[in-house]
Amino acid sequence: MHTRPCWVEISTRAIEDNYRFLANLAGSQVELLAIVKADAYGHVLKLCAPAVVSAGARWLGVTSVEEGIEARRLCPDARILVIGGTFPGQGRETVRHNLTPVVWDSWQFDEIEAAVRFADLRSFSVHLEIDTGMSRQGVDPESLAQLLARFHRESPLRLEAVMTHLFAADEADQRVTDDQLERMEAALSDIHSAGIHAGILNVGNSAALLAGQAHKIADLASRYEMKALMRPGLALYGLVPGYDPAYDAAEPITLAHARRELRPVLSWKSQIVSVRSVGAGTVVGYNGTFVATEPMRLALVATGYADGLDRKLGNRFSLLVRGQRAPVVGRVSMDQCVIDVTDIPDVVAGDEVVIIGRQDNESITAFDHASAAGSIPWEIFTRIGPRVPRASI
Repeated sequence: MHTRPCWVEISTRAIEDNYRFLANLAGSQVELLAIVKADAYGHVLKLCAPAVVSAGARWLGVTSVEEGIEARRLCPDARILVIGGTFPGQGRETVRHNLTPVVWDSWQFDEIEAAVRFADLRSFSVHLEIDTGMSRQGVDPESLAQLLARFHRESPLRLEAVMTHLFAADEADQRVTDDQLERMEAALSDIHSAGIHAGILNVGNSAALLAGQAHKIADLASRYEMKALMRPGLALYGLVPGYDPAYDAAEPITLAHARRELRPVLSWKSQIVSVRSVGAGTVVGYNGTFVATEPMRLALVATGYADGLDRKLGNRFSLLVRGQRAPVVGRVSMDQCVIDVTDIPDVVAGDEVVIIGRQDNESITAFDHASAAGSIPWEIFTRIGPRVPRASI
């Protein structure tokens, strides 16, 4: 059956190439965990998770146990890290599907340990998160000793990794990141002094990797006889994180290289539904926020805010048709928007419209959407509605 013309194309070849590029960039001393949470940032878990595993990823990162169960179905041999932790009542499913939970609170230890004992397992791996300054999730270093005591001889829980989240790795001077790594080293020292050995240091996102921090994290890991593990997300899908303040001409070679090599994985497209000519004084869209000041040709596009096109883009953004930018005029409706094609010859019903992606020599990125909407690329991707079909190309 033919469907409404609003769709997303996913290049699994691009995500495979991006993973290989990032793995090579990280070097032999650093392994990568591919972040596929939130339905692979809206890029579809069932397409992206098998693709990155095919490209060489051993680890996948998800938010929840529910996502982890689906990732396990798709990738039965992968290591799957549940970054958001296990919630009450989810311990047995976590253990049954061999998911690796992140823990940082006593009740999480209770939940997982009870489930492991119920399954009659001798050991089960967890990753302990340290709060090094973000104040989101993770154990405060001052409370670390209390949790380390849970890794006693009679407990089946095994500390496989210690992790933290670098929350300002996209800041060019890296001072916050350096401070976080110092706090992490202090925590690692405490763990070592407690006679506990974790084999993995799980630190660093796309911004840290592309800013050239891999060697620093690998050096820290090696001092405690650990393997470094970094967690790229946005870069995996082909976008280089923005850095604030921006790097100047002396930006790291890794960052400049990434801008050339990473390829967007997702394209979002629609079609022209109809074209009309209007005279000066014509009102366009809800509440008349746009009034034509001269004769115009307007095209109706089969995409609206229920599909994920931000309502704030009305009168302040453009889409691509016939390789040219066509301004969005009037408010974005739930299911449609209108673009100005006055200066684009021969536009007709059925013409392809690019919302995110490339057409001829022009392109629109998730960063462009985010800038106009006052948001971030992650939100742009994840807000593309579930009614928009995704297809592998």
